[in-house]
Amino acid sequence: MKNCLLALTLVSFLAPPLIAAEERLPNVVLIVTDDMGYADMSSQGAKDFATPNLDHLAKQGTRFTDFYVAQPVCTASRAAFLSGCYPNRLSLQGALNHTSKNGIHPDEYLLPEMFKDMGYATAGMGKWHLGTVMEFWPTRNGFDEWFGTPYSNDNTKYHPVLADEMPPFPLYEGEKVIELDPDQTLFTKRITEKAVSFIERNAERPFFLYVPHIMPHVPIFASEEFRGRTEHGLYGDVIEEVDWSVGEIMRTLDRLKLTDDTIVIFFSDNGPWPSYGEHAGSAGPFREGKLTTFEGGVRVPCIMRWPGHIPADRVCAEPLMAIDLVPTLTKIIGGKMPMKKIDGVDISAVMLGEENAKSPHDALFFYGGTGLQAVRSGKWKLHFPHPYITVAGEPGKGGKPSNWGKNQAQSITQSGIEGIASRHGGRVEEIELSLFDITKDPGETNNLAAQYPEVVARLKKLAEPIREELGDSLTGVEGSGIREAGWVQ
Repeated sequence: MKNCLLALTLVSFLAPPLIAAEERLPNVVLIVTDDMGYADMSSQGAKDFATPNLDHLAKQGTRFTDFYVAQPVCTASRAAFLSGCYPNRLSLQGALNHTSKNGIHPDEYLLPEMFKDMGYATAGMGKWHLGTVMEFWPTRNGFDEWFGTPYSNDNTKYHPVLADEMPPFPLYEGEKVIELDPDQTLFTKRITEKAVSFIERNAERPFFLYVPHIMPHVPIFASEEFRGRTEHGLYGDVIEEVDWSVGEIMRTLDRLKLTDDTIVIFFSDNGPWPSYGEHAGSAGPFREGKLTTFEGGVRVPCIMRWPGHIPADRVCAEPLMAIDLVPTLTKIIGGKMPMKKIDGVDISAVMLGEENAKSPHDALFFYGGTGLQAVRSGKWKLHFPHPYITVAGEPGKGGKPSNWGKNQAQSITQSGIEGIASRHGGRVEEIELSLFDITKDPGETNNLAAQYPEVVARLKKLAEPIREELGDSLTGVEGSGIREAGWVQ
């Protein structure tokens, strides 16, 4: 077992690829949805709407049931899986907005840069969320092409509380704004068309295609073709359109005979947003959702397919994290590793289904903002005492969060976790030191800390080095291994 706390400072080198010399370097398609729930696929419990393309993708590949993101919020999650680092190492916890002057530091070596250095064509279509100014833009971080938005689509005239303060929402092509307040019903369709075009134009060379969908983050929209299709309402329509998008990309690979040469990875940036009720997804058996480090916030749907390499029709329950994609994909294609320290580890043995392959992580760590809130090791998950956001009253309806209208004026001026909770229909509660066997208790309801003090002690010890490196506002520890984010004045 390789301890994930002992991630080495990696020197720049070209690792030998895992593919045979006569094979072409594989294309990589990375599809990431926004706030999609673990149970929003038919294969994981979805009702009243269908995901036939995702189900087919899972049949052709492996469904990873214990796949985690590093933080349950947009910017932090994306910074993590594109860099291979816990976002706290990069000082990018939380979510940026239209006023943000910080972003991903130019010195960080991101996944698209690795692919570009290997001669790949690179493109991204969707939501960036790693900086709104050009110094931090996708085209400055390894992407040849970019089509999409700089931040979340609620940071607009559709915001439930702050709509009057929001500027027009920009849509970019490359580094140029091509529209203001574009028709959000067409986002999924337009992103898909751009993705298909990129594949068609680069069929003869290796490519990396990143599709960070804007949906189903609230406010949710579906095109006319998909509205009213499901018994689940608008949310079901939105998911069926995202599923259609996945199918269009897969059919394009089939048509161009690129299927066997392409690694496809699908997951969500974090769990669903329960406060939005009928406009939010389902975490299934898991507790809470977005903005929390309970399973509903950080365990996400995940499928990987690479015919002839990743086993088909397999379900894998090894605990993995999105930070592992950087070292794993770099190893597969023989790319250049980051020179700065990262936290992800090579999971290619698990990904490719090698016999008796186990997760290389001794533990996975979960931060909420700057506080170290939880650690998972094997079947055990320990929550340190911390505040968390839960739904206040009945879940929301019609695109408004729960408790809508009761605390609007107060929410505008509040800051911190209380302000976030109030603006998005939640309330703040506290969890005591709690130990859960999440294989038997995925809902994290039965605190076993008193029965297993030796397990609590072991997980506490596992957390000590990461707390020293990345800090912990809950205990007042300042991290020694934190790097600065990028900033502009």
